[in-house]
Amino acid sequence: MFHSNLMKGTVVAVAMLTAPAAFAQDDVTLPKTMIWTSYDLGSTGYVEASAMADALDKKFGTAVRLTPSGTAIGRLLPLVRGRANFGFMGNEILFASDGTYEFAAADWGPQDLRVLMGRPAAVGLVAGNDTDVETMADLKGASVGFVEASPSTTMNTEAALAFAGLTPDDVNKVMYPGYGAMMSAFVAGEVDVVPVTTTVAALREAEAGRGFHWLDMSADDAEGWKRVTARASLFQPITMTKGAGISEENPAELLGYSYPQLTTLASTDEDEAYNLLKALDQAYPDYKDANAVMANWKLEDSGRTPSGAPFHPGAIKYLKERGIWTDADQAWNDQRIAEIEKNKEMWAAATKAAKKQGISSDGWVAFWEQYRTENAQ
Repeated sequence: MFHSNLMKGTVVAVAMLTAPAAFAQDDVTLPKTMIWTSYDLGSTGYVEASAMADALDKKFGTAVRLTPSGTAIGRLLPLVRGRANFGFMGNEILFASDGTYEFAAADWGPQDLRVLMGRPAAVGLVAGNDTDVETMADLKGASVGFVEASPSTTMNTEAALAFAGLTPDDVNKVMYPGYGAMMSAFVAGEVDVVPVTTTVAALREAEAGRGFHWLDMSADDAEGWKRVTARASLFQPITMTKGAGISEENPAELLGYSYPQLTTLASTDEDEAYNLLKALDQAYPDYKDANAVMANWKLEDSGRTPSGAPFHPGAIKYLKERGIWTDADQAWNDQRIAEIEKNKEMWAAATKAAKKQGISSDGWVAFWEQYRTENAQ
Protein backbone atom coordinates (compact mmCIF):
# COMPACT_ATOMS: atom_id res chain seq x y z
CA MET A 1 0.00 0.00 0.00
CA PHE A 2 2.42 2.58 -1.15
CA HIS A 3 0.73 5.96 -0.73
CA SER A 4 -0.19 8.00 -3.76
CA ASN A 5 2.35 10.74 -3.02
CA LEU A 6 5.12 8.20 -3.62
CA MET A 7 3.48 6.98 -6.80
CA LYS A 8 3.60 10.30 -8.67
CA GLY A 9 5.23 9.91 -12.03
CA THR A 10 4.68 6.15 -12.19
CA VAL A 11 2.66 6.24 -15.41
CA VAL A 12 5.24 8.43 -17.11
CA ALA A 13 8.13 6.33 -15.84
CA VAL A 14 6.56 3.06 -17.03
CA ALA A 15 5.85 4.59 -20.42
CA MET A 16 9.50 5.58 -20.71
CA LEU A 17 10.63 2.07 -19.78
CA THR A 18 8.42 0.38 -22.33
CA ALA A 19 8.72 2.95 -25.12
CA PRO A 20 11.58 1.27 -27.03
CA ALA A 21 10.20 -1.04 -29.69
CA ALA A 22 10.18 -4.71 -28.81
CA PHE A 23 11.67 -7.27 -31.16
CA ALA A 24 11.58 -11.04 -31.52
CA GLN A 25 14.49 -13.44 -31.79
CA ASP A 26 14.62 -17.19 -31.12
CA ASP A 27 10.88 -17.06 -30.30
CA VAL A 28 11.59 -14.45 -27.61
CA THR A 29 10.23 -10.91 -27.60
CA LEU A 30 12.13 -8.39 -25.49
CA PRO A 31 12.28 -4.60 -25.28
CA LYS A 32 15.49 -3.01 -26.50
CA THR A 33 16.19 -1.59 -23.05
CA MET A 34 15.41 -2.57 -19.47
CA ILE A 35 16.30 -1.25 -16.03
CA TRP A 36 17.04 -3.64 -13.18
CA THR A 37 17.87 -2.83 -9.58
CA SER A 38 20.50 -4.94 -7.84
CA TYR A 39 22.67 -5.29 -4.78
CA ASP A 40 25.53 -2.84 -4.42
CA LEU A 41 28.70 -2.74 -6.51
CA GLY A 42 31.08 -5.53 -5.57
CA SER A 43 28.40 -7.81 -4.14
CA THR A 44 27.72 -11.31 -5.45
CA GLY A 45 24.24 -10.18 -6.42
CA TYR A 46 25.61 -7.37 -8.59
CA VAL A 47 28.09 -9.67 -10.30
CA GLU A 48 25.35 -12.17 -11.10
CA ALA A 49 22.96 -9.52 -12.41
CA SER A 50 25.76 -8.11 -14.57
CA ALA A 51 26.50 -11.53 -16.06
CA MET A 52 22.87 -12.07 -16.98
CA ALA A 53 22.52 -8.57 -18.39
CA ASP A 54 25.61 -9.04 -20.54
CA ALA A 55 24.27 -12.36 -21.85
CA LEU A 56 20.96 -10.78 -22.85
CA ASP A 57 22.78 -8.00 -24.66
CA LYS A 58 24.97 -10.42 -26.60
CA LYS A 59 22.24 -12.92 -27.48
CA PHE A 60 19.19 -10.70 -27.93
CA GLY A 61 20.51 -7.15 -28.26
CA THR A 62 18.66 -6.00 -25.15
CA ALA A 63 20.56 -3.40 -23.13
CA VAL A 64 20.01 -3.75 -19.38
CA ARG A 65 20.99 -0.85 -17.13
CA LEU A 66 21.68 -1.85 -13.53
CA THR A 67 20.89 0.54 -10.67
CA PRO A 68 22.70 -0.83 -7.60
CA SER A 69 21.78 -0.11 -4.00
CA GLY A 70 23.06 -1.30 -0.66
CA THR A 71 19.63 -1.14 1.01
CA ALA A 72 16.37 -3.04 0.64
CA ILE A 73 14.40 0.19 0.24
CA GLY A 74 16.84 1.39 -2.41
CA ARG A 75 16.37 -1.79 -4.44
CA LEU A 76 12.59 -1.95 -4.13
CA LEU A 77 11.60 1.71 -4.42
CA PRO A 78 12.41 2.02 -8.16
CA LEU A 79 10.21 -1.01 -8.86
CA VAL A 80 7.28 0.34 -6.89
CA ARG A 81 7.62 3.78 -8.48
CA GLY A 82 7.77 2.28 -11.96
CA ARG A 83 11.34 3.39 -12.61
CA ALA A 84 12.70 -0.14 -12.98
CA ASN A 85 11.31 -3.26 -14.63
CA PHE A 86 12.87 -5.92 -12.43
CA GLY A 87 15.13 -6.23 -9.42
CA PHE A 88 17.65 -8.68 -8.03
CA MET A 89 16.40 -8.99 -4.45
CA GLY A 90 17.07 -10.94 -1.28
CA ASN A 91 14.89 -11.82 1.69
CA GLU A 92 13.59 -8.25 1.79
CA ILE A 93 10.85 -9.31 -0.63
CA LEU A 94 9.43 -11.52 2.12
CA PHE A 95 9.39 -8.56 4.51
CA ALA A 96 7.93 -6.28 1.83
CA SER A 97 5.19 -8.80 1.03
CA ASP A 98 4.27 -9.05 4.71
CA GLY A 99 4.72 -5.37 5.61
CA THR A 100 7.31 -6.07 8.31
CA TYR A 101 10.60 -4.52 9.48
CA GLU A 102 11.38 -1.42 7.37
CA PHE A 103 8.27 -2.08 5.28
CA ALA A 104 6.05 -1.68 8.33
CA ALA A 105 6.32 2.11 7.87
CA ALA A 106 3.00 3.83 7.23
CA ASP A 107 3.83 4.66 3.60
CA TRP A 108 4.74 1.07 2.74
CA GLY A 109 2.75 -1.91 3.93
CA PRO A 110 2.31 -5.30 2.18
CA GLN A 111 3.55 -5.17 -1.42
CA ASP A 112 2.33 -7.26 -4.36
CA LEU A 113 5.66 -8.68 -5.52
CA ARG A 114 6.34 -11.70 -7.70
CA VAL A 115 9.48 -13.60 -8.65
CA LEU A 116 10.60 -15.16 -11.92
CA MET A 117 13.49 -17.25 -10.62
CA GLY A 118 15.91 -17.45 -7.70
CA ARG A 119 19.31 -19.07 -7.32
CA PRO A 120 19.46 -21.82 -4.66
CA ALA A 121 21.60 -20.76 -1.70
CA ALA A 122 22.15 -21.94 1.85
CA VAL A 123 22.64 -20.53 5.32
CA GLY A 124 23.09 -22.21 8.67
CA LEU A 125 24.68 -22.06 12.09
CA VAL A 126 28.32 -22.86 12.77
CA ALA A 127 29.81 -23.56 16.20
CA GLY A 128 33.40 -23.29 17.30
CA ASN A 129 35.22 -26.56 17.91
CA ASP A 130 36.24 -25.19 21.31
CA THR A 131 32.60 -25.10 22.51
CA ASP A 132 30.24 -27.72 23.90
CA VAL A 133 27.80 -27.18 21.02
CA GLU A 134 28.02 -30.30 18.90
CA THR A 135 24.50 -30.41 17.42
CA MET A 136 21.36 -28.28 17.23
CA ALA A 137 20.20 -29.99 20.43
CA ASP A 138 23.05 -28.30 22.34
CA LEU A 139 22.11 -24.71 21.51
CA LYS A 140 20.16 -23.88 24.65
CA GLY A 141 22.21 -21.49 26.77
CA ALA A 142 24.95 -21.10 24.16
CA SER A 143 26.14 -17.65 23.10
CA VAL A 144 24.75 -16.88 19.64
CA GLY A 145 25.68 -13.90 17.47
CA PHE A 146 23.01 -11.42 16.29
CA VAL A 147 23.47 -8.33 14.12
CA GLU A 148 21.69 -5.07 14.92
CA ALA A 149 19.22 -3.76 12.32
CA SER A 150 19.71 -6.83 10.10
CA PRO A 151 16.29 -8.48 9.70
CA SER A 152 17.50 -11.07 7.18
CA THR A 153 20.28 -12.29 9.46
CA THR A 154 17.93 -12.31 12.44
CA MET A 155 15.33 -14.30 10.51
CA ASN A 156 17.95 -16.87 9.50
CA THR A 157 19.02 -17.35 13.12
CA GLU A 158 15.47 -17.48 14.46
CA ALA A 159 14.49 -20.06 11.83
CA ALA A 160 17.46 -22.26 12.75
CA LEU A 161 16.63 -21.96 16.44
CA ALA A 162 13.01 -22.87 15.66
CA PHE A 163 14.26 -26.10 14.09
CA ALA A 164 15.66 -26.98 17.53
CA GLY A 165 12.42 -25.92 19.24
CA LEU A 166 14.06 -22.79 20.65
CA THR A 167 13.65 -19.01 20.49
CA PRO A 168 16.23 -16.25 20.98
CA ASP A 169 15.19 -16.17 24.64
CA ASP A 170 16.64 -19.67 25.06
CA VAL A 171 20.17 -18.62 24.10
CA ASN A 172 22.61 -15.97 25.19
CA LYS A 173 22.13 -13.29 22.52
CA VAL A 174 25.29 -11.38 21.72
CA MET A 175 24.55 -8.26 19.65
CA TYR A 176 27.02 -6.82 17.14
CA PRO A 177 26.84 -3.56 15.17
CA GLY A 178 27.57 -5.30 11.88
CA TYR A 179 28.08 -8.67 10.25
CA GLY A 180 31.83 -8.18 9.97
CA ALA A 181 32.12 -7.44 13.67
CA MET A 182 30.18 -10.61 14.50
CA MET A 183 32.42 -12.76 12.30
CA SER A 184 35.56 -11.21 13.76
CA ALA A 185 34.27 -12.09 17.23
CA PHE A 186 33.60 -15.66 16.12
CA VAL A 187 37.10 -16.04 14.69
CA ALA A 188 38.50 -14.70 17.98
CA GLY A 189 36.50 -17.24 19.99
CA GLU A 190 34.30 -14.62 21.70
CA VAL A 191 30.95 -16.17 20.70
CA ASP A 192 29.96 -19.84 20.39
CA VAL A 193 27.63 -19.84 17.38
CA VAL A 194 26.93 -17.55 14.41
CA PRO A 195 24.73 -17.67 11.28
CA VAL A 196 26.69 -17.85 8.03
CA THR A 197 26.48 -18.76 4.37
CA THR A 198 28.81 -21.43 3.05
CA THR A 199 31.09 -18.98 1.24
CA VAL A 200 31.88 -16.47 4.01
CA ALA A 201 35.61 -15.77 3.84
CA ALA A 202 35.98 -15.42 7.62
CA LEU A 203 35.26 -19.13 8.00
CA ARG A 204 38.64 -19.86 6.45
CA GLU A 205 40.22 -17.83 9.24
CA ALA A 206 38.22 -19.71 11.85
CA GLU A 207 39.20 -23.00 10.23
CA ALA A 208 42.86 -22.14 10.66
CA GLY A 209 42.34 -21.13 14.29
CA ARG A 210 39.65 -22.37 16.68
CA GLY A 211 38.06 -24.58 14.05
CA PHE A 212 34.33 -24.86 13.46
CA HIS A 213 31.59 -27.26 12.42
CA TRP A 214 28.15 -26.87 10.88
CA LEU A 215 25.06 -27.69 12.93
CA ASP A 216 23.04 -30.00 10.70
CA MET A 217 19.28 -29.61 10.21
CA SER A 218 18.27 -33.01 8.87
CA ALA A 219 15.54 -33.11 6.23
CA ASP A 220 14.24 -36.21 8.03
CA ASP A 221 13.21 -34.11 11.05
CA ALA A 222 9.68 -33.30 9.87
CA GLU A 223 8.67 -31.53 13.09
CA GLY A 224 11.79 -29.39 13.07
CA TRP A 225 11.16 -28.28 9.50
CA LYS A 226 7.51 -27.63 10.26
CA ARG A 227 8.66 -25.13 12.88
CA VAL A 228 11.13 -23.58 10.40
CA THR A 229 8.53 -22.99 7.69
CA ALA A 230 6.09 -21.61 10.25
CA ARG A 231 8.72 -18.98 11.03
CA ALA A 232 9.58 -18.25 7.37
CA SER A 233 7.96 -19.99 4.41
CA LEU A 234 10.91 -19.32 2.08
CA PHE A 235 13.16 -22.01 3.63
CA GLN A 236 13.51 -25.66 2.65
CA PRO A 237 16.07 -28.39 3.43
CA ILE A 238 19.24 -28.34 1.34
CA THR A 239 22.38 -30.47 1.45
CA MET A 240 25.58 -28.62 0.59
CA THR A 241 28.73 -30.39 -0.56
CA LYS A 242 30.81 -27.32 -1.40
CA GLY A 243 31.91 -24.50 0.89
CA ALA A 244 33.97 -23.81 3.97
CA GLY A 245 34.21 -26.92 6.13
CA ILE A 246 32.06 -28.86 3.66
CA SER A 247 32.87 -31.59 1.13
CA GLU A 248 31.30 -34.55 -0.65
CA GLU A 249 32.49 -36.69 2.26
CA ASN A 250 31.37 -34.18 4.87
CA PRO A 251 28.15 -32.49 3.63
CA ALA A 252 26.09 -30.01 5.63
CA GLU A 253 22.28 -30.05 5.94
CA LEU A 254 21.21 -26.42 6.09
CA LEU A 255 18.46 -23.85 5.47
CA GLY A 256 17.90 -23.64 1.72
CA TYR A 257 16.56 -20.41 0.24
CA SER A 258 16.82 -18.30 -2.91
CA TYR A 259 19.38 -15.53 -3.35
CA PRO A 260 19.27 -13.45 -5.40
CA GLN A 261 15.68 -13.53 -6.65
CA LEU A 262 14.68 -11.87 -9.93
CA THR A 263 11.67 -9.88 -8.78
CA THR A 264 8.96 -7.71 -10.30
CA LEU A 265 5.48 -6.41 -9.45
CA ALA A 266 2.40 -8.61 -9.66
CA SER A 267 1.02 -6.09 -12.15
CA THR A 268 3.88 -6.67 -14.63
CA ASP A 269 2.53 -7.86 -17.96
CA GLU A 270 2.40 -11.65 -18.21
CA ASP A 271 4.04 -11.73 -21.62
CA GLU A 272 6.87 -9.49 -20.41
CA ALA A 273 7.68 -11.84 -17.52
CA TYR A 274 7.27 -14.92 -19.72
CA ASN A 275 9.64 -13.63 -22.40
CA LEU A 276 12.32 -12.49 -19.96
CA LEU A 277 12.41 -15.85 -18.21
CA LYS A 278 12.49 -17.65 -21.56
CA ALA A 279 15.34 -15.42 -22.71
CA LEU A 280 17.35 -16.01 -19.53
CA ASP A 281 16.81 -19.74 -19.91
CA GLN A 282 18.06 -19.67 -23.50
CA ALA A 283 21.01 -17.46 -22.53
CA TYR A 284 22.02 -19.70 -19.60
CA PRO A 285 25.04 -21.21 -21.42
CA ASP A 286 26.37 -17.67 -21.88
CA TYR A 287 26.40 -16.76 -18.18
CA LYS A 288 26.59 -20.06 -16.27
CA ASP A 289 30.39 -19.89 -15.98
CA ALA A 290 30.61 -16.23 -14.93
CA ASN A 291 31.52 -17.26 -11.37
CA ALA A 292 31.46 -20.30 -9.10
CA VAL A 293 27.75 -20.08 -8.27
CA MET A 294 26.21 -19.02 -11.60
CA ALA A 295 25.60 -22.62 -12.63
CA ASN A 296 22.98 -22.76 -9.87
CA TRP A 297 20.75 -20.49 -12.00
CA LYS A 298 19.85 -23.54 -14.10
CA LEU A 299 16.09 -23.21 -14.42
CA GLU A 300 15.42 -26.71 -13.08
CA ASP A 301 16.85 -25.42 -9.79
CA SER A 302 16.06 -21.69 -9.85
CA GLY A 303 12.48 -22.03 -11.07
CA ARG A 304 11.15 -23.79 -7.99
CA THR A 305 9.37 -22.82 -4.80
CA PRO A 306 9.68 -21.78 -2.03
CA SER A 307 10.77 -18.19 -2.53
CA GLY A 308 10.46 -14.82 -0.84
CA ALA A 309 7.35 -13.95 -2.85
CA PRO A 310 4.98 -15.91 -5.11
CA PHE A 311 5.99 -16.67 -8.69
CA HIS A 312 4.63 -14.43 -11.44
CA PRO A 313 1.97 -15.97 -13.76
CA GLY A 314 4.20 -15.28 -16.77
CA ALA A 315 7.04 -17.21 -15.16
CA ILE A 316 4.72 -20.06 -14.21
CA LYS A 317 3.52 -20.27 -17.82
CA TYR A 318 7.06 -20.80 -19.07
CA LEU A 319 8.01 -23.14 -16.23
CA LYS A 320 5.02 -25.31 -17.12
CA GLU A 321 6.13 -25.40 -20.74
CA ARG A 322 9.55 -26.58 -19.57
CA GLY A 323 7.99 -29.28 -17.40
CA ILE A 324 9.51 -27.77 -14.23
CA TRP A 325 6.45 -26.43 -12.40
CA THR A 326 4.72 -29.05 -10.23
CA ASP A 327 1.44 -29.33 -8.33
CA ALA A 328 3.44 -28.85 -5.12
CA ASP A 329 4.88 -25.60 -6.49
CA GLN A 330 1.40 -24.40 -7.38
CA ALA A 331 0.05 -25.29 -3.94
CA TRP A 332 2.84 -23.33 -2.26
CA ASN A 333 2.29 -20.38 -4.59
CA ASP A 334 -1.46 -20.30 -3.94
CA GLN A 335 -0.92 -20.39 -0.19
CA ARG A 336 1.65 -17.59 -0.30
CA ILE A 337 -0.67 -15.38 -2.35
CA ALA A 338 -3.45 -16.03 0.17
CA GLU A 339 -1.12 -15.00 3.01
CA ILE A 340 -0.25 -11.75 1.26
CA GLU A 341 -3.91 -10.98 0.60
CA LYS A 342 -4.66 -11.53 4.28
CA ASN A 343 -1.83 -9.19 5.25
CA LYS A 344 -3.21 -6.54 2.91
CA GLU A 345 -6.65 -6.89 4.50
CA MET A 346 -5.15 -6.64 7.98
CA TRP A 347 -3.17 -3.56 6.94
CA ALA A 348 -6.33 -1.84 5.72
CA ALA A 349 -8.21 -2.76 8.89
CA ALA A 350 -5.31 -1.66 11.11
CA THR A 351 -5.11 1.67 9.27
CA LYS A 352 -8.77 2.34 9.99
CA ALA A 353 -8.41 1.26 13.63
CA ALA A 354 -5.34 3.46 14.10
CA LYS A 355 -7.16 6.47 12.70
CA LYS A 356 -10.15 5.83 14.94
CA GLN A 357 -7.89 5.52 18.00
CA GLY A 358 -5.86 8.58 17.11
CA ILE A 359 -2.57 6.67 16.73
CA SER A 360 0.18 9.07 15.64
CA SER A 361 2.63 8.33 12.85
CA ASP A 362 5.30 7.75 15.50
CA GLY A 363 3.19 5.04 17.09
CA TRP A 364 2.08 3.36 13.88
CA VAL A 365 4.78 0.67 13.56
CA ALA A 366 4.27 -0.63 17.10
CA PHE A 367 0.50 -0.50 16.60
CA TRP A 368 0.72 -2.46 13.32
CA GLU A 369 3.05 -5.09 14.74
CA GLN A 370 0.71 -5.70 17.66
CA TYR A 371 -2.37 -5.72 15.42
CA ARG A 372 -0.74 -8.16 13.01
CA THR A 373 0.33 -10.49 15.82
CA GLU A 374 -3.14 -10.52 17.35
CA ASN A 375 -4.91 -11.13 14.02
CA ALA A 376 -2.43 -13.36 12.24
CA GLN A 377 -4.24 -16.61 12.92
